[in-house]
Amino acid sequence: MGPLPFTFQEPGVCPKIYPEDDMLGDCAELCSQDGQCPDDEKCCSNGCGQRCMPPYKEKPGVCPKIQILGVCEELCSQDGDCLNDEKCCSNGCGHQCMAPSKVKPGVCPRKALGIGLCHVLECVDDIDCPNDEKCCSTKCGRECTPPFIGICSTDAWVSNIHRF
Repeated sequence: MGPLPFTFQEPGVCPKIYPEDDMLGDCAELCSQDGQCPDDEKCCSNGCGQRCMPPYKEKPGVCPKIQILGVCEELCSQDGDCLNDEKCCSNGCGHQCMAPSKVKPGVCPRKALGIGLCHVLECVDDIDCPNDEKCCSTKCGRECTPPFIGICSTDAWVSNIHRF
């Protein structure tokens, strides 16, 4: 038995089909893989058969961290269901459209060892911090901290891993 033939996959995911909308497509198999579709289209289920469709592309950004449980309903199922730059995010019980969390550039500095005064929970996410500060874990909570911004060489990165 020889190697299996290569099947090309376009980026993105197939759009969600909503059977309750009575929008099922033809029950014909018009494609079987993405490579049979024009441009950047994907071979997707239309609810009954397969056909080429433009892919759904996830919106940029990340969903905010869940702070309190939201409504226990599925108000969206993918980012395309949401207006503007909002994303379809879990609210801890269902899904709803939310503004994406803004991640600031840089990384949190390495945690310092030693004893110090513990801060109250100062932040949950970068958006809670002023200016360019990031919300970083400390030895006793989370606090807004100036980020480390720089370029690490591979050698420095590898040697830092071995320190932990």
